[in-house]
Amino acid sequence: MATIDDLPPLRDVITDHGLVAKKALGQNFLLDLNLTAKIARLAGELSGCDVLEVGPGPGGLTRGLLAEGARKVLAIEKDTRCLPALAEIAARYPGQLEVINGDALEIDPTAYLMPPIRIAANLPYNVGTELLVRWLTPPDWPPFWHSLTLMFQREVAQRIVAGPGSKTYGRLAILSQWRTDPKIVMHLPPEAFSPAPKVSSAVVHLTALPAPRFPADAKILQEVVARGFNQRRKMLRASLKGLHPAVEDLLHAAGIAPTERAEQVPLEGFCALAREVEAARK
Repeated sequence: MATIDDLPPLRDVITDHGLVAKKALGQNFLLDLNLTAKIARLAGELSGCDVLEVGPGPGGLTRGLLAEGARKVLAIEKDTRCLPALAEIAARYPGQLEVINGDALEIDPTAYLMPPIRIAANLPYNVGTELLVRWLTPPDWPPFWHSLTLMFQREVAQRIVAGPGSKTYGRLAILSQWRTDPKIVMHLPPEAFSPAPKVSSAVVHLTALPAPRFPADAKILQEVVARGFNQRRKMLRASLKGLHPAVEDLLHAAGIAPTERAEQVPLEGFCALAREVEAARK
């Protein structure tokens, strides 16, 4: 596929608009439209869906999402330099692309989108993890979105899908696997980007489950997991001592040995502990 639409190649767009990626904004532009179209397809069936994209940059993935039939794309872009390039895409797809110049951490996308909603983004490295955690931990479930298709540094992607006992198993694995089915669906080398980052990247697709795998309060589970993995080499009775005065009793009640380390405890154990903590605090 030589092109996905009749707009200029991304390299020309970047040159014409003087778009040099800014490290301070976590930018690395993906220039191959064949790759951006593939990522858009990995997001699932887009016809009849609104799509939230964070950090579109010059619009490579944006064009892929629209070319693959997205009903509407809401693109949130903090960098004003990218707005003219995105405006050209909006003119090519009238009524289908809405661009908001702002910080995705401060904008409620549900005010602009209609369900069903998918999220697809080459997330800026400096806010990617924080956005993911926010999307995974609303008080109520199911969330406003049906699926997440997100590009991360490969190390972050591996942390999302890691299992107990792995060196990469931690907070992101627990929170991702609690309420979604996460899978790494694509790997990208550094040379696919401009400028080329020092690490490889990967695309993770997370499908929202109808209900969490195990019951737990999202806020308390986050607290338990954060404390547990903050000092992952310590036994849980030490790393979790600030949770509750009777933390050893709570660990026993949850079926967890106080001498275990966080990386040894499966998702079900952390959810059970979160329920015990919630009950003990009432």
